Amino acid sequence: MIPDRKQSTLVLVCKRPKMGVSKQRLAAKLGREKTLVIAKALLDCALEDAAEWQGPVVIAPADDADSEWAASLLPESRQIEVFPQKLGNLGQRLNALDQSLRRIGHSQLVYIGSDAPALQSVDYAACQQALQHHDTVLIPASDGGVALMASNLHWPELADLPWSTSQLGKALVVRCESAGQSVVLLEQRADVDEFADCVKLISNLNDDPRPARQTLLKRIKSIIGP
Repeated sequence: MIPDRKQSTLVLVCKRPKMGVSKQRLAAKLGREKTLVIAKALLDCALEDAAEWQGPVVIAPADDADSEWAASLLPESRQIEVFPQKLGNLGQRLNALDQSLRRIGHSQLVYIGSDAPALQSVDYAACQQALQHHDTVLIPASDGGVALMASNLHWPELADLPWSTSQLGKALVVRCESAGQSVVLLEQRADVDEFADCVKLISNLNDDPRPARQTLLKRIKSIIGP
């Protein structure tokens, strides 16, 4: 990282992969057991990015009961903070988490989930660079959502946004700009919610040398074929 810059904190917002809980739209096509295999491999990709992050890392599990699990996800040599999500829809949970983290001193926050394995190191670098000149940085997802959302400022009210729809990305931009924030969009990346997304990943990850991505690729091929 460039000296004298504000240090960015990576925040991984995730659910503990469990049978019948993870990726329900995908499970409708593949079944619960196969979906759980993919969900675990997807989380490992996000953890691969967290392990490489040059700065503070926060893991925010969906359930307070999973705090100990979250604390064990990265090697002991990699210090992390665990902040369980509060109750509510995703917008409410992100607002509460963001407020808690900023209250204790984190100021430049980069949020990711566990469903965007197409994110690359160049995306994170571009995000950090853009945060030096803009309030808020978004990486759109191919389905109309967002693969990464980062900001130097508190998020505006997010509870009433159309989460889990193709309108989320546009609505988030409008909401941030309406709050007076400067917003920049980076290159679009694919995320994984549906069966078709897994099919697309086969070509997207075929030449990706990162170990967790290659493991995910093998899992997908073993389940749905090459």
